[in-house]
Amino acid sequence: MARQIILDTETTGLDPQEGHRLIEIGCVEMVDRRLTGRNFHFYLQPDREIDVEAIQVHGITNEFLADKPHFEDIVDDLIAYLRGAELIIHNAPFDIGFLNHELNRTKRGFKPITEYCSVIDTLVMARQMYPGQRNSLDALCKRYSIDNAHRTLHGALLDSEILADVYLAMTGGQVSLMLGSSQEDDAQQGSGEIRRLTINASALRVIRANDTETAAHIERLAAIEKTAGRCLWQ
Repeated sequence: MARQIILDTETTGLDPQEGHRLIEIGCVEMVDRRLTGRNFHFYLQPDREIDVEAIQVHGITNEFLADKPHFEDIVDDLIAYLRGAELIIHNAPFDIGFLNHELNRTKRGFKPITEYCSVIDTLVMARQMYPGQRNSLDALCKRYSIDNAHRTLHGALLDSEILADVYLAMTGGQVSLMLGSSQEDDAQQGSGEIRRLTINASALRVIRANDTETAAHIERLAAIEKTAGRCLWQ
C-alpha cells in the first residue's frame, strides 16, 4: 500500500535562519493514488510579526493567528501523521527547511524530517519534464488544464489539494476518480478535493449496432482469428 502525503506550508517570511516561522501546514493524504480525505491542517501562532510581503501572498494576518496553537502543540501529531509516508512537495527545500527549523526549536531531539519520510520534489520533476519552461504550480495547472480559479491567494491546504491533481497528471493522469460513490463517501471526501462522478445508469442511452455494423464486426473477428490463430472476442 503506497501512502503519499502532499504537503505545503505558509510562513512569516522567506528564511528560517532570519527567525521566520511556519504559520500554516496543510497536508492531503493519498493511498494507492486515491485521496482518502484524511487531511492534516493547522494554522500556527509564530510569536513574531508576519512580513507585509508575505501577507500579500497568503493573506494570513497576525490578528488571525493570535489564538492559534504553537508548533510545539501539534508536532507529535504531525510526526505521527507523516511517519513512513512519501512526501510530495513543490519546491521541497523551502518547506523542508522550515519544518526542520521548527523541529530544532522544540529542543526535544527530533530528527530531520527526511528521517521520518522520503520526499519527492515536483518542481524538480517539472524542470526535468519541461526544461526552460515556467514550472510554478499555476503554470502546471494551466499546462494540465487543472482548474485553479479559486486560488486567489496561496494557502497550504488549498495548494496541497491542487498539487495532488498536478502530481497525478504528471505521473500518468488522474486515477483517483471513483464512479458511483455514495453521498456519505462524498461527505468524507470533503470540499475542495477531486470530485467524484455519480452515474444514473437508467438515464444512459443505449445505441445498438445495426445489421451492417454487426456483419462488419463478425468479419473483423474472423480476420483476427485467421491472422493470429486465436481471437479472444469470438
